[in-house]
Amino acid sequence: MSQVALIRCESYEIEAVRQAVRRGIDLLGGAKTFVKPAESIVLKPNWLAAAAPEECVTTHPAVFRAVAEVLKEAGAVLSYGDSPAFQAPELAARKTGCQAVADELGLKLADFVTPVEVFFEDGRQNKRFTVAKAVTECDGLVSLPKLKTHGFLKFTGSIKNQFGCVPGTLKGEFHVKMPDARDFAQMLVDLNHWISPRLYVMDGIMAMEGNGPRGGTPRAMNLLILSADPVALDATVCRLLNLDPALVPTTVYAQQDGCGTLLEEEIELLGDPFDSFLQPRFDIKRDPLPAYQASGLFRAVNNALVPKPFIVAEKCTKCGTCVRVCPVVPKAVDWHDGNKTVPPSYLYERCIRCYCCQELCPEKAVELKVPFLRRLFSR
Repeated sequence: MSQVALIRCESYEIEAVRQAVRRGIDLLGGAKTFVKPAESIVLKPNWLAAAAPEECVTTHPAVFRAVAEVLKEAGAVLSYGDSPAFQAPELAARKTGCQAVADELGLKLADFVTPVEVFFEDGRQNKRFTVAKAVTECDGLVSLPKLKTHGFLKFTGSIKNQFGCVPGTLKGEFHVKMPDARDFAQMLVDLNHWISPRLYVMDGIMAMEGNGPRGGTPRAMNLLILSADPVALDATVCRLLNLDPALVPTTVYAQQDGCGTLLEEEIELLGDPFDSFLQPRFDIKRDPLPAYQASGLFRAVNNALVPKPFIVAEKCTKCGTCVRVCPVVPKAVDWHDGNKTVPPSYLYERCIRCYCCQELCPEKAVELKVPFLRRLFSR
C-alpha cells in the first residue's frame, strides 16, 4: 500500500504550516525515513516564474520553510533551487520569498543553471537528459510542487515538478520534439523516475484553477498532501478535483513504469478525511486528451479539435514574453507584420499546442479557446 497524507491547513501562517508539515511527515514515518544525517538534500519548489507568493503561481515560502526546518532537524544538509523557463533562479528565489527564508536558515542556492548530460538506461521516451548540476551532485531531492491546473497536461502535480530540473530554455526543446501530450508526459515520467525524489510535499493550501499554471484563479483547498509515491499523490489529488486520474497521462505512464500506483484500493489515506477536501466544481479540464498529433491531413483535422491559444487584447501589454518562449522556428506567435503597437498574433499552422505562451504570460492575457468542433463532439 502506498501512503498519502492529507493534512488540513487553513492559512500560510507559519506556525500552522509548521505543525501541518510536521504532522504529515510523522504520519509517513518521520523525517529520518527520508533523510539521514549529513546527507546533501536539494529542496525543489515550483518556480514557474518569478512571482510573488500571493499570485499562487509558486510554492509558498511558508511551506518551503516548514519542510526545510523539519529536514534540517533530522540532520540533512540542505540546498534549494529550481530553473524557471526564462528567468534567473536568483530572481525567482527572491521574488517568491524563498530566498529570505533560506538566508535565515542558512541554505545555499543550488546550481540550477549549469547543464550536465546524464544517461537513464530504463527510460522509455528519453534515455538522455540535460539536467541542472545541482541534481547530479546531491544525495537526494525533496519535491515541493504546487497544486495547479495545466493547459497541456490538465494538472501540474508532483511528477511534473521535476521538469524544473532541466535548465532554463532547454525545456522548450522538449515541446518541439514532443508536441503530443502523451509523449511529453512519458518524458516527464522518465525524468522523474531518474531523479526519484525522496518525498513530495504538495502545496494545496491555496491552489490554482482555470487558466493555469500562471493565469488561473486562486482557490482555497486548505490542504497539504505528502507522499513518497508521486503517482498515488497525484491520483489522490485528481480524485479530490473530480478528475479521473486515468485521463492524466503522467499518472498512467508512471504507474506502468513502476513508479507508484494510481489504484484507489492500493492507496492508504492518512490524516484528515478525504471527503472534507472534495472540490467537485474545481475548474479543470476533465475530457480525454485529443488524438495523437500527426502530419498531413490527420494533423489538420486534429488541429481543428485541439484547444488553441489566443491573446485577450485588453489584457495584453505587448511585453513579448509569449514570443520569446515560443519554441518553434519560425515563431508561431509573433508580430508577423512588424507592428508592435498591437498584440502579437498566431499562425496556427505553425503552432504545436505546447501552450508555453499561455503558461508564462505574466498578464494572464493568453487563454485557451476550445474549437467549435471539439465543443460539439464533447456535447
